Amino acid sequence: LLLPRGPHMEQKGNADGWQVPLAGKALSQLPVPGLRAKRGPSDENQPPTEQVRSGGAWCQEGLKPGMGRGIALLAPASSASPFLPTAAPALAAGNDGKKRAAWDLKGQLSDMRTKVSSYKDKVQRLDGENQQLKRQLQEQVVQNRELSSQVSTLSSALHTCQEQAHQRLHEVMELSDLKQQLEEQVTSHSRTIGQLEGTKRDLSSLLETREVKLKLAEEGLAQRECENKELRGQVAAQLQVMTQQEERLHHLEMERRRLHNLVQELKGNIRVFCRVRPLLAWEKERQKGLEHLHFPLQDNKSDPHVCLSPQSHVGRDRKGDVKYDFSFDRVFSPACSQEEVFEEIALLVQSALDGYHVCIFAYGQTGSGKTYTMEGPDDMSPETMGMIPRAVQQVFQGARELEPKGWQYCFTANFLEIYNESLRDLLVGRPERGAELEIKRVSQSSEELHVPNLRYVPVDSEDEVLKLLRTAKANRSVAKTALNDRSSRSHSLFQLRIEGWNRSRDLHSVCECAVLSLVDLAGSERLDKSFSKGERLRETQAINTSLSTLGLVIMALSNKEPHIPYRNSKLTYLLQNSLGGNSKMLMFVNISPLEENLSESLNSLRFASKVNECVIGTAQANRK
Repeated sequence: LLLPRGPHMEQKGNADGWQVPLAGKALSQLPVPGLRAKRGPSDENQPPTEQVRSGGAWCQEGLKPGMGRGIALLAPASSASPFLPTAAPALAAGNDGKKRAAWDLKGQLSDMRTKVSSYKDKVQRLDGENQQLKRQLQEQVVQNRELSSQVSTLSSALHTCQEQAHQRLHEVMELSDLKQQLEEQVTSHSRTIGQLEGTKRDLSSLLETREVKLKLAEEGLAQRECENKELRGQVAAQLQVMTQQEERLHHLEMERRRLHNLVQELKGNIRVFCRVRPLLAWEKERQKGLEHLHFPLQDNKSDPHVCLSPQSHVGRDRKGDVKYDFSFDRVFSPACSQEEVFEEIALLVQSALDGYHVCIFAYGQTGSGKTYTMEGPDDMSPETMGMIPRAVQQVFQGARELEPKGWQYCFTANFLEIYNESLRDLLVGRPERGAELEIKRVSQSSEELHVPNLRYVPVDSEDEVLKLLRTAKANRSVAKTALNDRSSRSHSLFQLRIEGWNRSRDLHSVCECAVLSLVDLAGSERLDKSFSKGERLRETQAINTSLSTLGLVIMALSNKEPHIPYRNSKLTYLLQNSLGGNSKMLMFVNISPLEENLSESLNSLRFASKVNECVIGTAQANRK
């Protein structure tokens, strides 16, 4: 608190640094914030003020540092004041207000002491007020801090509220847009409802029309139900007739099979066909015609004979009229086509589909046309297809024709060769071939044979079989001999396993599998004619041994000998189920038209004639 000093005051400091005047009549009271200042008797009814008037103008006192509000000492500037120089004479006045004489120093001193005592009391009172103001100031500081914290909290809350208000405003705008959309939808729905009501009225009228029609339809339906009952009766009768027809058809099919088999047995379970190949273009230049061969005309099937009459060499006399006459089941002249040849074996192939083992051989010397007969040429066409592709084609076609009668078939093909008495899989390339294949029984209780590790391929069409034939032809063992530049040095054996069943009659057509075996035998020429040496010699010896064993097996079967030498050759051992009495066999004996091959042709015809004389017992179908 700062008090103004006058010329007659001395400065005296206290503990609080207050300035106390030494003389004067009175001090104005300081206004304190929160406290009401004392007022004089003349201004009791006036508001307190913190300003003083000086010379007709208001002056503002400065604030002491550290105080909340400024405290000002108020006094009129025109009145006598002890702090001003003009008030010095008043210090000498007594307590009664009278002016003391100048010589009355004792009285003046007494008055001064009285005033000092009064000032001390006021200073003490002001110290107390100052302490109280300090406490109030501290409380206000604390309150200010609390208010600052509250202001910060309220500012944060205000910011949050502003964000929420902004969000609410955004939501309000969205709701406004949604409201507008909903209003548009309501308007659209109102229009739609109006349209639907119109449609409803139209539908109602249409429904009335439909109800009338429905009644008419119900009446018609009742009539149709009556007709339906009659038709059901007719259908039941037709089903019964159809069942009887199916039963009759089945009996006819079984009868057809029986008669077909009877015809085949009458023709012989072992049949031999002779086929003479035509001269090739380059052979016609060496030999003019076929004067040494005589066979019936192409259309004369009732006289299946072939006659060989050797001619003398140039410059020599003709020998006596020597003729070798052979009779076979069928003789095909060089003019016969592949289709004509297959017509004669088509019924035999049908027997395989009926459940019988069927085996067809092609026998003859190298270059006599065995491979052409069985497989056809390399550039095969529908006219030049051999017996194997034609037989497969017929089997699949017959299976499709039997499907409406309740028959289903499963086919599995394999193709192998027998080379030097060892088995080779022709459906597997040479680098991929493993160990030598062996022939084994399927089980101890079964006579069926199989070759483990041999590739058995399930086939569903003739095209798949043709692909297998091309693969086998590429893998077959061939070599050059004195009689042919490309001679087959092995027996090739194609087998098609056929399994058929008729589930509707619980009838299974096979017991172990009917097998259609088509064999292209190796060349049957003699050693002295083949001029074979080394590896070719061993091949020729193995071929001739297996062919001789084949003849011995057929003779033993014909003579009903107790022991059949199947195991003397891999060929006969593998085909033993197709050579016995429960099978049908056909042999093509192929002969060359060249006169220089007359001796080999004669040997082939003699071998085939012996086979043709054999008679094997009645065949039985493999059927459950």
